[in-house]
Amino acid sequence: MAAAPAARATLFPRLHAGQTFTYFVQYRTKKNVKTESRVVTPTEPQDAETDAQWLLRVDILDVHPQGERAVIHARSQFQSVASAMARNNTGAPKTSSGSPAQNPEAKSVDFTILPNGRVDAVTGLADLFPDQRQVWQVWLRQFAIAGVFPRDGVRPGQSWKSSEPEQAPSPIVKLEWEKQATYVRDEPCTAIQFSETGIVTPKNSQPESCAVVLTSATLKQKSSPKDTTPGDFRLHDLRTTGNATGKNETISYISLQSGLIVRVTEDARQFMDVVVAKTDASNQIHYNVEATGHTEVLLVATVAASKP
Repeated sequence: MAAAPAARATLFPRLHAGQTFTYFVQYRTKKNVKTESRVVTPTEPQDAETDAQWLLRVDILDVHPQGERAVIHARSQFQSVASAMARNNTGAPKTSSGSPAQNPEAKSVDFTILPNGRVDAVTGLADLFPDQRQVWQVWLRQFAIAGVFPRDGVRPGQSWKSSEPEQAPSPIVKLEWEKQATYVRDEPCTAIQFSETGIVTPKNSQPESCAVVLTSATLKQKSSPKDTTPGDFRLHDLRTTGNATGKNETISYISLQSGLIVRVTEDARQFMDVVVAKTDASNQIHYNVEATGHTEVLLVATVAASKP
């Protein structure tokens, strides 16, 4: 007799009002830009490098179940890793870029996650520091990843496809991420803990079972390379031509018990070759951009304060 198929899991976060949890997010990016111009050297885009890490506390304010999923209303607040690891140190904690933290706990972002994984009613995001905004958006994309999974659930060995438009502003219009995900297997997983010396595994912690999901995302250009002009560029009598490509690989560990992301690792690489010119083909600027990124999202069991 054939073995019964494995039960399906929805993997969508199963939460309740009043629940609180914390994530550690590390976000590293590097962008190299080569420019050829017939005009004065432009100010955008430029080479850039980001190395940001934060703790993000999440408070669940309200949950409205909708079948196996829910509408989740939550509030998030940042906490610097330095202050969490050594609260009694003298001097104000700083961000990874060296800027004063300025009491990051005082700034909060309210948001609603819909059953399809989309976010709605975001308030407070514009008040954050730039690296905090990037980290928050990276965290949310991972936290709500199960929203694009099949609604009837998934089982080990199953693969599925999804797509979503690129959200970041770009001189190339109609960019779309085509994703293929596979529920590889179940593995033990454990939340992390912070101490004065860094990340540790909590003593006597009981591992739980996580679904391991591998997602490969490919950036596809749906516009013709001969005309990639966004609407706001046209308003300024500009025209863009070129192409963009990209590839992201993500490994997600999702708790089978709670649906919470326990650990995520993502590596990304993107390329863009684009010419921006006046509509009469004058004042051309040629950009060649290569960007790489590495992201880690880790559920924190507790945040240990330093000893007096």
